[in-house]
Amino acid sequence: MANREVKMNSYPALASRSVLRGPVRVCRLQQDQPVTTMDSPALDVMTDLTRVAAAVVSPATRIDDADRFMMRRGVRMLLVLGDEEVLVGIVTATDLMGERPVTLAQERGLRHSEIVVADVMTPAQRLDAFELEQVRGARVGNVVASLQQHRRHHALVTQADGRGGLEVRGLFSLSQIARQVGTALALPDAADSFAEIEAALAH
Repeated sequence: MANREVKMNSYPALASRSVLRGPVRVCRLQQDQPVTTMDSPALDVMTDLTRVAAAVVSPATRIDDADRFMMRRGVRMLLVLGDEEVLVGIVTATDLMGERPVTLAQERGLRHSEIVVADVMTPAQRLDAFELEQVRGARVGNVVASLQQHRRHHALVTQADGRGGLEVRGLFSLSQIARQVGTALALPDAADSFAEIEAALAH
């Protein structure tokens, strides 16, 4: 604690206004800021794990703890890492708070708090993933169409790790894409193609 205080003392506080006098307005978005559309590069909506720290959890973590961690990070999906930090699956907010934990607790005679991430996660073998090189030439609409076709809210982006294997370079989240594009995106029965998605947005 003492070291922390010394470090903070080296940063003078900024002068602030105690009272805002007169009319105060909010600045507007600059016109030259790029707007994300279905035709934007797919990389614009990919969470790049070389720039954003991955939110990870252990398979043995209890689901209540995983849920609290998810809320602290402000995410709805966690990567599940096993021994030697190898990806063994993903777990989503729906996995943690849906019906599956309740059903498992009843079937196994356990308390809800005893259910762990490994019980409800989606194993790595069942995950959808795109290659980074494929993503580099894709558009946002291609990613959305793929997620909707496979009825997935999330997908991984992989690249060669330089040792003959693969590593997760990035993530796609349908809800995050919806926020960036500014329109609702779900997993409907219709809109299975890029053309149908664009047509829906046009209306």
